[in-house]
Amino acid sequence: MPLDEIQTELGADRAALSAKVEELNATYRHHSATDVFRGALQDGGEIALVSSFGAESVVLLHMAAVVEKSTPILFVDTQMLFTETLVYQAEVAERLGLSNLRIIQADSDDVARDDPYGALHLSDTDACCTLRKTIPLQRALKGFDGWITGRKRFQAGSRETLDFFEVEDGTGRIKVNPLAHWAPEDVRAYMDENRLPRHPLVAQGYPSIGCAPCTSPVKPGEDPRAGRWRDQNKEECGIHFVDGKMVRIGEHA
Repeated sequence: MPLDEIQTELGADRAALSAKVEELNATYRHHSATDVFRGALQDGGEIALVSSFGAESVVLLHMAAVVEKSTPILFVDTQMLFTETLVYQAEVAERLGLSNLRIIQADSDDVARDDPYGALHLSDTDACCTLRKTIPLQRALKGFDGWITGRKRFQAGSRETLDFFEVEDGTGRIKVNPLAHWAPEDVRAYMDENRLPRHPLVAQGYPSIGCAPCTSPVKPGEDPRAGRWRDQNKEECGIHFVDGKMVRIGEHA
């Protein structure tokens, strides 16, 4: 197919996806987070929930259990996570009866080639995140029409207009943000009302939890994400994309 025809086809696909997202936002604009979650599964095509099983992840995991226990849940095990996270992941999945949990890891050959001693994070955290999280997740998302994230408007100025549904630039997928309008107190209230288990590291001063080598406790008064890649000019692992490029400021799943 000539290049101009390919570009025309891609443009048409993008326009159709944008129209679908606009329709979904109009339909669910005044609905609850649970309704948005349900609507994504019903009207969004093949949708997966991507979960880190971190500090707030249990909210969306509980919604998955309420709406459809067989929702595909993608958990990226970087093989550098806290032991507490792995134990929490197993306990939450069992407690909520999640029947379609998929544990994603980096290709062993890629790790052997690019990080044979497990020390890449000491010299290049971006490369480590790309190897152990971004690439495995993008591979796992192939075949899905979209994915559900835990992003919220209050988390960054760039998210002040975040919608429930959006087009993920560069991938042709839909991103679904059921908690877009939630405030921190909404998250806490939902967890309290549903008696959901907390990640054990939260009580130890970890309000945002990533890989063990690159996550430290947060002091009183610090930003909740201050413990992620402390003292580095880095705020994101790179799983969110704009125009096919990793977004690094204030973005997390």
